Amino acid sequence: MLLTLALGSLFFPGLFALCTWGLRRARPAWSDSDCVMISTRLVSSVQAVLATGSGIVIIRSCSDVITDRGSGETSGTSLSAASSWQN
Repeated sequence: MLLTLALGSLFFPGLFALCTWGLRRARPAWSDSDCVMISTRLVSSVQAVLATGSGIVIIRSCSDVITDRGSGETSGTSLSAASSWQN
């Protein structure tokens, strides 16, 4: 899980920097704020597509999304345990 967090922490800022750099070189007439705005929207679109894809994979791998649990889940991390702690 920490590896995924670390890779995401490198991937998305790196993609933003690459998009900003590429737009500044490809469109020198654009202002810096235009390049940053387009780069932000591109990175947000990539993140949305990846989140949608991972959601589809999860939904398709479970026969019942509500009751199917992962093999690594313990009672300390389950949703029902969290809701019982709040009550």
